Amino acid sequence: MSNPENLTPIGQRLLDRRNFLGTAGLSATGLGLASLLQSDNLLADDARTVGGKSPIRPAIDPHNPYASRPAHFEVPAKQVLVIYLPGAISHVDTFDYKPALTKLDGQKPPSLPKVTFEGPSGNIAKPFWDFKPHGETGKMVSDLLPNLATQVDDFCFIHSMTTDTSAHPQGENFMNTGFTMEGFPSFGSWVTYALGTEAQDLPAFVAINDPRGLARSGKNNFGNGFLPAAFQGTDFNAKNPPNNLHRPSSLSSQADRGTLDILKRLNARHLKKYPNDANLAGRIASYELAGKMQMSVPEIMDLSNETQATLDNYGVEGGSELRGQYAQNCILARRLIEKGVRVVQLFNGSDPSGGNGVTNWDSHSNILNTHAMQAEIMDKPTAALLADMKQRGLLENTLVVWATEFGRMPFLQSNGTGRDHNPNAFTCFLTGAGVKHGFSYGQSDEFGFKAAVDKTTAYDFNATLLHLMGLDHERLTFYHNGLERRLTNVHGHVINEVLA
Repeated sequence: MSNPENLTPIGQRLLDRRNFLGTAGLSATGLGLASLLQSDNLLADDARTVGGKSPIRPAIDPHNPYASRPAHFEVPAKQVLVIYLPGAISHVDTFDYKPALTKLDGQKPPSLPKVTFEGPSGNIAKPFWDFKPHGETGKMVSDLLPNLATQVDDFCFIHSMTTDTSAHPQGENFMNTGFTMEGFPSFGSWVTYALGTEAQDLPAFVAINDPRGLARSGKNNFGNGFLPAAFQGTDFNAKNPPNNLHRPSSLSSQADRGTLDILKRLNARHLKKYPNDANLAGRIASYELAGKMQMSVPEIMDLSNETQATLDNYGVEGGSELRGQYAQNCILARRLIEKGVRVVQLFNGSDPSGGNGVTNWDSHSNILNTHAMQAEIMDKPTAALLADMKQRGLLENTLVVWATEFGRMPFLQSNGTGRDHNPNAFTCFLTGAGVKHGFSYGQSDEFGFKAAVDKTTAYDFNATLLHLMGLDHERLTFYHNGLERRLTNVHGHVINEVLA
């Protein structure tokens, strides 16, 4: 091979065919050896630290990846229910009362931007629904959510939430996975990776999607990312229950049981030949769980034994068809919590491309109509779910999270009927185990435009949720592509003020 001009001796050697092939072979050998050592936990990784702390790795039995595991420290919350509202519900029209908006209605203060996410902005708009005090705390809540308003003494509001993006898919990713990009594990996956589950005949993590379909980021909202596949969320809802779990009528229960027992013995015999094959053990565990679900899922999806009073409280009947379907999803969520499922994620809203009309809380035009339609679906069933869980004592050991990806602007868009995306201030609330009740943390400014007091990031929010589940967000990590990855990346602080 002739030497090109201007190459250093090192460059000449690298382009020499024999040296190049030799170097490449050594590199491949080194990479292969590193992979083998890593798979056998023989690499010296104990020296790695995250934020000055050594990682805490859950001891996961590949033969039973769903086994319950201890938390990093003792907390009352053993399970978590996440109620997620895709599309960005307006905080200034629900829980974040701003009298200045009524005073300045129709005006445009110079301090507010002229252009936002979707284009030119209009004038300040007062809330589209009246606010009234509720509960012993006198919390101001709008008439849009009359049922949730009755429970504000049980809620812990965070009014100073902020996020890093104005776009819905990235916003959903950021709230649910800690990153705007796809491919990272969801909150529920991190929790089940760390803690496993008490429900050995049901998935550790269930995602109950909106009757209209998936949210914008789809399965990424409950995906496992680079964590083992056992910890991804299992997707089903009351409208579309799994249709392949029922035993064929031609097969007796005794014959079905016998078949499963034979399969179990054959799997055990095969696994005995490969005792160190974690992937094989994980696949067998997944198949065994699927077999158990043939019995557990049809039973838990059957709402026929719920009382008429319960169905009425949840609003299964007497409202829109969508409210009835979402109400059934709320009952399903309660049942899954009762059965010991570690994480349940309940969605109220879907991707607008998945159907016609209003599908989520995104309200760039005619917010009076779009928010009202969504509230009719969400308010009554959600309030009934929380009241039912409280009455049954489930909130003593369950953390409930009510969240969205960002807020909406205090002024209208130039069309005069909708509010644009607002990543600088929005509201979420917590209730149940481990949090203060009847409490509000943080404040947005007088317009509800920016977080002004105790600004809270999505990193802080997720750090706090993990803490409430007994997990140190700085030490719950997974080694991936040379980095100790975690839900909160390299950020986040626990909001101690909201802890009970």
